[in-house]
Amino acid sequence: MNIPDDLIALERAAEEQRARLAGLNGEEYDAQRRAWREASAAAQAAITDHATAAGLSRYDVEMAVKRAVRHAEQDPAG
Repeated sequence: MNIPDDLIALERAAEEQRARLAGLNGEEYDAQRRAWREASAAAQAAITDHATAAGLSRYDVEMAVKRAVRHAEQDPAG
């Protein structure tokens, strides 16, 4: 499945926001959690839009995007 770069970038941004939650608490945690949820919602909306426009399963597109992001994170050249 050909995954557009913008979907990968949005998912990567959401994952980066999630990772920033580590070690936070209180108001800092709450603010970062909101940032993560906003980034995640943007990624999910883009995935849904792409899947709908391409006539694909939203689930399949989401899994392909997540695999692409994870693969890039594990690839030292990525």
